[in-house]
Amino acid sequence: MRDLGGNRGRGLRKTIDWKLVIIYLLLVLIGWANIYSSVQSTESTALLDFNNRSGKQFIWILASIVLAIIILFVLSPRIYEGLAVPIYLFAVFLLMAVIVLGVEVKGSRSWFEFGPIRFQPAEISKISTSLMLAAFMSQLGYKISRFKDFVITALIILVPMGVIIMQSETGSALVYVGFIFMLYREGLSGWLIFMIGMAILLFILTLTSSSYVALIVLTGVSSFCMLLYSGRGKWWMFIGIPMIVLLALLPRLLPEGFFLSPLQILIGLIAVLTPVAGFMAFRERNRFTQFSLIAMIAGIMLVFSTDYIFNNVLQDHQRKRIEVLLGMKDDPSGVGYNVNQSKIAIGSGGFLGKGYMNGTQTTFGFVPEQSTDFIFCTIGEEWGFVGCTAVILLYVLLIWRIVRSAERSREAFTRIYGYCVACCIFMHLFINVGMTLGLMPVIGIPLPLVSYGGSSLWAFTIMIFIFIALDRNERKYF
Repeated sequence: MRDLGGNRGRGLRKTIDWKLVIIYLLLVLIGWANIYSSVQSTESTALLDFNNRSGKQFIWILASIVLAIIILFVLSPRIYEGLAVPIYLFAVFLLMAVIVLGVEVKGSRSWFEFGPIRFQPAEISKISTSLMLAAFMSQLGYKISRFKDFVITALIILVPMGVIIMQSETGSALVYVGFIFMLYREGLSGWLIFMIGMAILLFILTLTSSSYVALIVLTGVSSFCMLLYSGRGKWWMFIGIPMIVLLALLPRLLPEGFFLSPLQILIGLIAVLTPVAGFMAFRERNRFTQFSLIAMIAGIMLVFSTDYIFNNVLQDHQRKRIEVLLGMKDDPSGVGYNVNQSKIAIGSGGFLGKGYMNGTQTTFGFVPEQSTDFIFCTIGEEWGFVGCTAVILLYVLLIWRIVRSAERSREAFTRIYGYCVACCIFMHLFINVGMTLGLMPVIGIPLPLVSYGGSSLWAFTIMIFIFIALDRNERKYF
């Protein structure tokens, strides 16, 4: 980061984004109040009873404020770019070490435990990955379109993501997908986002329908893209569409007892046509067509590996949650219990809610993990639609101010890091709220700044205030 010196500095009032600080404090206080409400039973306890979660969360909040002050007023904002590499390597080391030395919590070996203190290296990794991406991508001459730069950028994201998956922490790993929005801002083609969406669709189709249906969809979309961008889109109308329709109807058209199955016929056609398409693509030197062909091959590999991933990579409880979400199984008293109780709690809140500490579902403990992963249902039951909307709007304002400040930054490092922070907050918000509403599988991910827990609160505090410090360093002189 270049030195911004040489100009007269400005005071604290104008250099610190106080609106962002206020939003942060509001979310933290909302979280603390709802944690206290969620842990109450028929016998109420004191707010600052350090034997319950509200009292412990108060300690985490005080510690977070101290961290914020140190980041803003003690540490130099110029150190983060220089320390990005060692911090990243240290975080990856912790992620690997926790697999061997960590304690197992709810089927996941992703926690270090030192007496009463427990922390998750995955939370630190989000900070380190954001700093590493900002440091690497802000280098002079960096181009995301250059193959070498793209591969290194992808590895920065995929290495910690892969180790976290090895810990069976699917939720934390999924957050890393959000970095793709930052990459898009920095010049990555929107087609990659489309490919990720296609990968999710193929995974779902393979599970809920069959490999045959998934391959037909993949073949149709891929061939359409290749023909369209090679200037032969009209041939798709006359040849491609009828062929896809014929393949879709093939299971009904084949006579009973035919020696080849529809899937075998489709695989044979793909095996014949793919080399031909590859030859044409590389002969014409059409990069998009080449890329589409490679993406199609990757999609075929995904379709045939879906069953293995689902049955061998995912844990039993994760498989059951996905099956319930996709309607493959109905288990309201088993893995679907959490979601059902959460939806009941939120629905019972109505427009204005039942009032603070008057929620029956949360007060009597019908919703598991109601102070951590499912704290949003506590907000929904007690504060209703109005309360839920207010909390979500606060998050929207938080993300918007970070993105707004990042866009105004003159430093590439600050801009990229700011987008990384915004992406992490957005993914946590999207997954957590979607999970409580039954729109996402239950994968155990906290609501930023609101859910109970020191690791998550400290991590998001550090992330946000590092950005505020970087932004402040520029505001001093511009």
